[in-house]
Amino acid sequence: MQGARRGAGQGVLTLLGLLLALALPAAASAAEEFHVPVEYYKLPNGLRVVLSQDHTAPTVCVGVYYRIGFRIEPKDRTGFAHLFEHMMFQGSKNLGKMEFIKLIQTNGGILNGSTRFDFTNYFEVVPSNKLETILWAEADRMSGLAVTEDNLKNQQGVVGNEVKVNVLNRPYGGFPWIDLPMAANTNWYNAHNFYGDLTDIEAAKLDEVKQFFDTYYAPNNAVLVIVGDFEHADAKKLVEKYFAAIKAANVPPQPDLTEPRQEKEKRVVKKDALAPRPAIAIGYQMPERNSPEYYAMGLLEQMLIEGDDSLLRQELVQKRGLTDSIEGGINMLGNMFNYKGPMLLAADVTYDPTTKPETVIEAIDTVIEPLRAKPIDQKSLDRARVKLRSGLYDTMGEFGGFGLMDLLASFALFDDNPARVNDLVNQFNKVTPELVQKTAQEYLRSTNRTIIELQPAPKDAAAPANNQ
Repeated sequence: MQGARRGAGQGVLTLLGLLLALALPAAASAAEEFHVPVEYYKLPNGLRVVLSQDHTAPTVCVGVYYRIGFRIEPKDRTGFAHLFEHMMFQGSKNLGKMEFIKLIQTNGGILNGSTRFDFTNYFEVVPSNKLETILWAEADRMSGLAVTEDNLKNQQGVVGNEVKVNVLNRPYGGFPWIDLPMAANTNWYNAHNFYGDLTDIEAAKLDEVKQFFDTYYAPNNAVLVIVGDFEHADAKKLVEKYFAAIKAANVPPQPDLTEPRQEKEKRVVKKDALAPRPAIAIGYQMPERNSPEYYAMGLLEQMLIEGDDSLLRQELVQKRGLTDSIEGGINMLGNMFNYKGPMLLAADVTYDPTTKPETVIEAIDTVIEPLRAKPIDQKSLDRARVKLRSGLYDTMGEFGGFGLMDLLASFALFDDNPARVNDLVNQFNKVTPELVQKTAQEYLRSTNRTIIELQPAPKDAAAPANNQ
C-alpha cells in the first residue's frame, strides 16, 4: 500500500525487521524467455511445499502461509485472525517469547508477518547456510505454539493499541482499506471490520485461541516455500525432517464467500473529525479470479491508475487540477494475484473543500466511459502490458525473494499450481481490445460500484460511515 492514508493499513503487518530490498535479477531480458524454476510436492500430512532455486546470492527466503485470513475469522470476533498473527511470535515448544525474532536477527536475517484477506503469512530472509535453522523454528511453532493467558492478554493490548493508532485516532483512519470492502460487499465474510472492533478483540478467550490454532495452523492448511540459494535434495531432506511428523487437522471447508451481482450504485458518507480535506473512494466489483475478464481488469488497472501516464492521473491531476495524486488498484492489501475471494478495483483521492464531490465523480466518469464505449487502440493495450509486466517482475524481485515467494505461495494455496507464475504474461497477452471493452462494460458500470464520500467534520459530528 502506498500513500499516507493507505499506509494506515500497514498496521496489519507486524513489522519485525528492516525489509531490505535485495532484488533478484531478471532471468532474461526478453519477457518470453523469463522462467521461474518451480518444484512442487506435498507431504503425507498435506503440507504443500514449493522450491524455487536461484544461486545468484547466498541467501534464502522461507515463507509459511496459512489459509486463514480476515474473511473467515469467527463472527463476533472481528480482528481475530490479526490477533492470532501476533500470538505466533509469543513462543513455542523450544523457543521462548520473542526468541524466534532474536534467532533470525542474530543469524543476520530479517523477518515479518502479516494478515491478509485470505491468508496469514510469515517469512524470513537469511544467509543460505541458516536454512535448517529457519525450517526448524517454523516447524517448532507450527507443531506447538505457546498459547497462554498472559500471552493472549498482552497481545490483545498490542492489537487494541494498533486499532487506536491506525484507525480511531488518525486522519483517514480505515479509509478506504477497511471502509470500502465493508460498504461494497453484502456477505459478512467480505464486509466485516477485519481490523477488529475493540470489544471483539477484548472478548477473545483462551480456549478460542487454542481452537483457532488447532484448526487452521496445521500442515494441511499451509504451504511452505523456499526461494534462493539451496540444493533441492538437501532442502527436501530438511523439510521431511522437521515437518513430516506434524499431524494434520480437521480443517473445515471454506464458507461461501460469493457476492451477488451488484445492480445498483452504493453511496456512503463518512464523517472524519481529523481529516484536513475531503476525499472520495470508488470501488468496482472484480470479475472472477483467473477468468479472461480478470486479466483484462488487470490491464485496465494499469491504464486507469498506475503511473504518471494513467488516465485518471492525466484527467484529475494534470488536466483539471482536482487533486495531487491518485491512489488505488486491485487489492489494497496486496496485489491482484494474492487473494482468493471477492475483490475490488479501487481508486481514491483527496481534494479541496471548495470542490464538489460530484465534480470529482464526473471527472472519473469522463475517463471510464470511453473505455466502455469502444475498444481501446492497440498502442494503449501494448503500453498497459509493458507496465504490468514491468511491475510483475519488480514484484518478483522484492525483499530478497519475498515477492516471488508470495506469488508461489498464493498460487499453491489457491490454485494448487505455483507454476502459474510462468503463465501470467501469456494470459495478459491473450487480452484483446474487444475483451477490454466487454470487461469495462460489465465491471466499470456505475451500478457495479460503491462510492464513499469522506467529509471533514467537527469532532462531535464524526460518526461511522452510513449508507445513503
